[in-house]
Amino acid sequence: MKQSVWLLLLLVAFTVRSQSVLNVGVAGLNHDHVYGLMEQYKKGRVHILGIAETDTALIAKYKRRYGLADSLFFPSVSAMLAHVKPEAVLAYNPIVDHLSVVEACAPAGVSVMVEKPLAVNSAQADKINELAQRYHIQVLTNYETTWYPTNQQIYRMVKDSMTIGGVRKMVVHDGHQGPKEIGCSPDFLKWLTDPVKNGGGAVVDFGCYGANLMTWLMDGQAPIAVTAVTRHYKPEMYPNVDDDATIILEYPKAVGVIEASWNWPFSIKDWEVFGEMGYLHALNPSRLQERKGDNAVYNDIAVSTPDYTDNLTYLADVLHGKIKPANDLSSLPINLIVVKILDAARRSAKEGKRITL
Repeated sequence: MKQSVWLLLLLVAFTVRSQSVLNVGVAGLNHDHVYGLMEQYKKGRVHILGIAETDTALIAKYKRRYGLADSLFFPSVSAMLAHVKPEAVLAYNPIVDHLSVVEACAPAGVSVMVEKPLAVNSAQADKINELAQRYHIQVLTNYETTWYPTNQQIYRMVKDSMTIGGVRKMVVHDGHQGPKEIGCSPDFLKWLTDPVKNGGGAVVDFGCYGANLMTWLMDGQAPIAVTAVTRHYKPEMYPNVDDDATIILEYPKAVGVIEASWNWPFSIKDWEVFGEMGYLHALNPSRLQERKGDNAVYNDIAVSTPDYTDNLTYLADVLHGKIKPANDLSSLPINLIVVKILDAARRSAKEGKRITL
């Protein structure tokens, strides 16, 4: 009797665990962030039902590295969806192709998660939004910084505890030495440094992080105006796109400064928030500091584990109805504003003037 009960409990546990593992399709393999997904696949944390990719060299590389079967590969997202029924499609292709992924998935009722940012411009973003609304699918955007416990802690301290009072200034530094310098793959570099396929250089690649965090902290409010300056410090290395950007966002009672660069002497993704009564600084995913009033001491703050620490767990709960994305970092409303900010930043840098939204 005890053995049969134990077997029943084991079966239930296995079933629950199996149901929590997403069945996904993959659109593209030329974004280096796909390595993260493949490592999750190797650990059994996600089931890949199909991969839409036409580059034979890329296909061969991933087949060798991860033991992927020939039957997983399809020439397009539409062809893949004609044969398999994933719960969602994850896009690891040029930003300009995100719209075509949604165009293929939406009529089939399949939700999509793209790598940041949502789209190359607002025209494409608006089309994505229209498709998502018409076919009642989720279109989510994945950022590395979404899963930083320190960023989630800042939000709780500002919104729930009101630790520092009203927000007055936000500063985000994002970037590294440069995509070539840090060893991004040639397939990734080919479109990352293309003004059409990526929408810009550092202004898009890293400017989107700050725009995302600030829009979130401002409760989904778009800035009143955007002013940006872009620089081209390494034209011999990145001839077609900027490699450094500074973006200023104006809000009714706050200002945001985004510093995005492929010219930092080191990799950095941090976030400073100045309030009426204090200051918070997320130095990295695990370290958060606070300073209050005239006290010159920077105190380390204990950081709690957030509800979600990776995109797959979050995506599964969205698809299974456990949460409804509205004002969160991956949500469509927030990321539509992010793309509008990036549009305004590029225009401001080009025209040399402040752009009102």
